[in-house]
Amino acid sequence: CDLDECVAAPCGTGQTCADPNTAANVLHDFVCTCDTDMTITKVDGPALCDKDECSSMPCGTGQTCVDPVQTPSSLLDYTCTCANGVVATGSAAVCENDECVAAPCGTGQTCNDPNVAANSLHDFECTCDNDMSIKKVDGPATCDKDECASMPCGTGQTCVDPVQTPSSLLDYTCTCANGVVATGSAAVCENDECVAAPCGTGQTCNDPNVAANSLHDFECTCDNDMTIKKVDGPATCDKDECVAMPCGAGQTCNDPVQTVGSLLDYTCTCANGVSSVGASAVCENDECAGGAVCGMDQTCNDPNVAANSLHDFECICNADMMVKMVDGPATCVDDECATSPCGMTQTCTDLNTSPMSTGDFECECGNGVKATGMPAVCNMGTNDECMTMPCGTGQSCLDPDTTAMSLLDFVCSCVTGVGNNVGSPAACVDDECASSPCGSGQTCVDADTSVGSTGDFTCTCTSPKTGSAMGSAAVCALDECSAAPCGAGQTCDDPVKLPSSLLDYTCSCSNGAMAVGAPASCDVDECLPSPCGTGQTCSDPNTASNSLHDFECVCDNDMTLRAVDGPATCSKDECASMPCGMG
Repeated sequence: CDLDECVAAPCGTGQTCADPNTAANVLHDFVCTCDTDMTITKVDGPALCDKDECSSMPCGTGQTCVDPVQTPSSLLDYTCTCANGVVATGSAAVCENDECVAAPCGTGQTCNDPNVAANSLHDFECTCDNDMSIKKVDGPATCDKDECASMPCGTGQTCVDPVQTPSSLLDYTCTCANGVVATGSAAVCENDECVAAPCGTGQTCNDPNVAANSLHDFECTCDNDMTIKKVDGPATCDKDECVAMPCGAGQTCNDPVQTVGSLLDYTCTCANGVSSVGASAVCENDECAGGAVCGMDQTCNDPNVAANSLHDFECICNADMMVKMVDGPATCVDDECATSPCGMTQTCTDLNTSPMSTGDFECECGNGVKATGMPAVCNMGTNDECMTMPCGTGQSCLDPDTTAMSLLDFVCSCVTGVGNNVGSPAACVDDECASSPCGSGQTCVDADTSVGSTGDFTCTCTSPKTGSAMGSAAVCALDECSAAPCGAGQTCDDPVKLPSSLLDYTCSCSNGAMAVGAPASCDVDECLPSPCGTGQTCSDPNTASNSLHDFECVCDNDMTLRAVDGPATCSKDECASMPCGMG
């Protein structure tokens, strides 16, 4: 059979295939010939027809390379084209490069590139517009220089640089606040230190040298004394000698001339007008002069009225000149009846109220009987002390011995409540709980046991009963359900919670079963939770609550299969034991 190897198109596009011998046993003898160049051939495979010389990037940076004929026999026919249109064939083009096009110098400068050849770089020149002599190669020139930036002027001076170029130096000006100007250096400004008024009120300031470098030489002179002055600070012109409080207590101090040169001219003046210059005054002090220091019906006498003699005045009673007191009012009246020495039923009279007179009071009975210095015996025969009603309201009085000499033996007894006492009223106690008003099974507490306090006792039921009441017996309640008499899971309800109503509670099961006065018997159908599962029937032969675990599961597909207290095994896949052989 013939076998033309060219049928499989082994040469590819742009080539012609020829198989000189198509015999089946002659292989690998086909020839591929380039259509673009018939001289380029290859046996048993595609010929190498194309060669793009631009693939080796023969052109310079930024140039475009084009190879019009890409064959091995056509070499060095590629072209290199610059961005500005310059073209070269078979080699890289030489393109011009004006570095000033990128404006590298900046504002206020002119750029010049003396050689714009592509290989001539970093040779451009920047020239300052404001000074043509200032220039720099390959970068911006330094055209401006503000000499004020270094702060050459003194403090408080204004600096101005009119021409800010490197070639124009020391043309800045320094101007003082007062208008003094200097060029190329700091100005020397005058400095009158008195302008700031450093001396204060009442002083005159003088600065003998107002040069800027002459400081701290101003002088302050006191207006009230020209001999008092101070350099570099306020002078001490005033001195009030009264500040030191040189006068005695109660005296007024006045310094008429308050200067350093005028000393000991202050005056001390007493309240009575006595005065002294340069020292504390000696004032008389009559302690009786204030009046009413001793009180009414007394005479005051101050034996020494010297200022330093105090607390020596004497108060003398006018009614008794022997009664007196030093440094305070005397006690001129002493009424012994003020302490009621005669008792409640007799009249007391103090015949002499002088403190020096004691035991002269007189007690008089209603029948005219009198006694001096002691209570009178009003009835020499009998003396019933209960006649004066000494016990008070709500108490009875009994005097067992009514003789005149038998005193304070009467007995006061409580009419209401409990209590008695001899010789004075009794402290009566009225405990309402004493009569057991609450009854059996209750606790009684009387909050106020004083006589006259009624209806404030409280009756409280004892556990397990509940209830309380004030002023009467409580109505006690008894909830029989509180003892949990029903079985587990049952609901208890006591409709009548009274001690007389017993065993009326009800126990209710969740399925409705109920019992009164005892736990209910609730049926439990174990089949209700569906314990057997799908395909089985559940039966509980005994649903009594104490009959558990006796339900039976019967298979629907085989009634002979059943189980008690759990699901039956209804299905059995014999293949599960893998009885067959492998495969």
